[in-house]
Parts: sequence; structure tokens; C-alpha cells
Amino acid sequence: MLIAALERQIFDFLGYQWAPILANFLHIMAVILGIFGTIQYRSKYLIMYAVWLVLWVGWNAFIICFYLEVGHLSQDRDFIMTFNTSLHRSWWMENGPGCLVTPVLNSKLAPEDHHVITVSGCLLDYQYIEVVSSAAQIFLALFGFVYACYVSKVFLEEEDSFDFIGGFDSYGYQAPQKTSHLQLQPLYTSG
Repeated sequence: MLIAALERQIFDFLGYQWAPILANFLHIMAVILGIFGTIQYRSKYLIMYAVWLVLWVGWNAFIICFYLEVGHLSQDRDFIMTFNTSLHRSWWMENGPGCLVTPVLNSKLAPEDHHVITVSGCLLDYQYIEVVSSAAQIFLALFGFVYACYVSKVFLEEEDSFDFIGGFDSYGYQAPQKTSHLQLQPLYTSG
């Protein structure tokens, strides 16, 4: 799961997509905490990881809807993915399998520091690559959610049934009897 998140982070960095970069960073941190919770037997970290995965599934569902332009979502709105700091482009738009990129010279549509391109011949459009990537993230998150819930349940059951040495079970600890009083005597006498 961590490798898939790192892969997605790299491609979002290449496309200057700041909202997904931030979400991926939070996801990577949550995965690391989930791994730490598993190794250290910390059910609270696993529960937090499971809660994050619910949010992660929601984010990836949004990404799928965004790239498929479901409802009022449109890829023409740059502020959604880039916080309006740069042009929004999926890295896969220009670098997809089989894509042929042709720059449009002397275009008045683009600002000075950007260029206009035409993309043709792609075997798979970039929208579908992004959708498949988000769908894979959802699948991994659902698997991780089930894992986190199961393991945290096991850890919580172990904490409840743990009997430490000299604990309060019926065989180990016996309360002192109040029937007799002991007279304390000094061990050393000065003389």
C-alpha cells in the first residue's frame, strides 16, 4: 500500500497537482502510523488508520468523479487540483502510453510561461489512467480497512485477557489476612 501511495505521489508531483500531493502525503503518513501500530501492538493507531482509510476512499471517489466529469465537476477548473497556482495537468496527459505530443507554436491561449499542446494517438486516455489508479487505491484501502479493524480487534482482546505475573487472578494474588498484627522489630541494634 505504501509503494502504491509513493507511486501516485511521484506522478502527482510531475503533474503539479497540489491537492492530490497533499492528500497523498497525509495518506503516506497514515500508512506509516498503521505499520507502526501493527509492529508496536497499538490498536489506537490502527483505529486511526482505519478512520483515515474511510476518508481516503472518499477522496479517491472524488478523483474518479472529477476525471469522469460527473455532475458539475469539470477538469477546466484549475483551482480544484492545483489551488489555482499553476495549470492543472495530469502527467499522464502528455506521457500516456502511445501519446504523441505536438506543441502549438505562437498560441495566444497560454500565458508566457506555459505552452499549448495537442495530444493524439493515446492507447488509453489520461482520464482513464487516473480513474484506474484511484480505483486501485480504493481497493487497497478497503483491504487495509478490513485488516486494520481485524488486527485492532485482536490487539484489544489480548489487552483485555492479559494476566500479568502476580496479577489479580484467582491463582496468583492473595490479599493479606487481617487477623494478626505484626510487631516490627529493628534489624540492627546499636550498642
